[in-house]
Amino acid sequence: MPGRAPSPLLFAALGTLVFLNVYAPQSLLGTLAGEFHAGAARVGGVIGATMLAMALASPLAGVLADAWGRRRTVMAAFALLVLPALLATQAHTLDALNAARFAQGLLIPGVMVALNAYIGEEVSPARRARALTGYVTGTVLGGFLGRFLAGVIAAHAPWQAAFAFLAATSLAGALLSTRLPAETHFRPSRDARGVLRALGAHLRNSSLLATCAVGFLLLFTLVGTFNTLTLRLSAPPYGLNTAQTGAVFAVYLLGVVITPVAAPFLAARGPRTGLLTAAGASAAGLLLTLAAPLPLIIAGVAAAACGVFLAQAAALNAVQRHVTQARSLAAGLYHLAYYGGAAVASVVAGHIFEAALWPGVVALVTGSMLLAALVGAVGWRPRP
Repeated sequence: MPGRAPSPLLFAALGTLVFLNVYAPQSLLGTLAGEFHAGAARVGGVIGATMLAMALASPLAGVLADAWGRRRTVMAAFALLVLPALLATQAHTLDALNAARFAQGLLIPGVMVALNAYIGEEVSPARRARALTGYVTGTVLGGFLGRFLAGVIAAHAPWQAAFAFLAATSLAGALLSTRLPAETHFRPSRDARGVLRALGAHLRNSSLLATCAVGFLLLFTLVGTFNTLTLRLSAPPYGLNTAQTGAVFAVYLLGVVITPVAAPFLAARGPRTGLLTAAGASAAGLLLTLAAPLPLIIAGVAAAACGVFLAQAAALNAVQRHVTQARSLAAGLYHLAYYGGAAVASVVAGHIFEAALWPGVVALVTGSMLLAALVGAVGWRPRP
């Protein structure tokens, strides 16, 4: 029954544990570039490989969760995530590391997509906003902790130890996910024709398509910024080590504050207003990072990240508003676009950084954030 739904803290914990895997190597990119003698675009593939796999696997994870069950999908994905993390500890080439990261990306959507659908079905409407906010807050915390802890570990041990840590946390996620109550509202959907009908309906949903485009641009902005920021700060005149660059990602902790505050704001003003507000904050913050002093760079990145967090909450709110059936598949399509943006940014932003340094990256990501605002403003307009 909905009244038996677990505490939002459980959803927050599961969100944290799965997102530890997503961005953890980002604070290690400077070290990995030196280890494997790779440029910005090539070493960015350590993040891009996972993002590409997450994009490709997200719709399939939605179909699997609709057929097999949300709870079982979450548990199995967490358990399997232990294996590629262990394989990464044995990688002796960048290609081998990217292969392990790609495998991680194939499994991560099994947690994300299924858990979102579980919340939509098994948590009562009165508690759903808190549960979803708890999950999103956990993903923000996991995004920070993955980067920060990987950086701290690599500052005191070989970089492979960071991936051993990820294996242990994925095992913890598998154990913790057993605390999700058994589903009572889930009805398996194993009809291939039904899946195709639902897919067709989603592809005709202009509001959902606009949301997918917004998601693509949001993570393009975030990953393009942080991949190259790590390389900028590890080079002269800053020369930060992995622990110090990992600490810069403390700006992600602002998302733990912004995301819960966003829920009543979005409920009152709607996702369209939320996205426009977010885009303005991000654009201003990104322009501030053009300054040389490190405190101003960090302040600008913090404002940019807060804008993206608010925009992401607005986009998830828009998915909930505009989709009433086959929610796992809809969530999978959104994540296909969202992480596709990250995969593209990992390569494109690296090339821009090599060609035009940080000012070129700022122009790129500011443009993508403003384009996201335009797409959402048009695509989310109320319709008769």
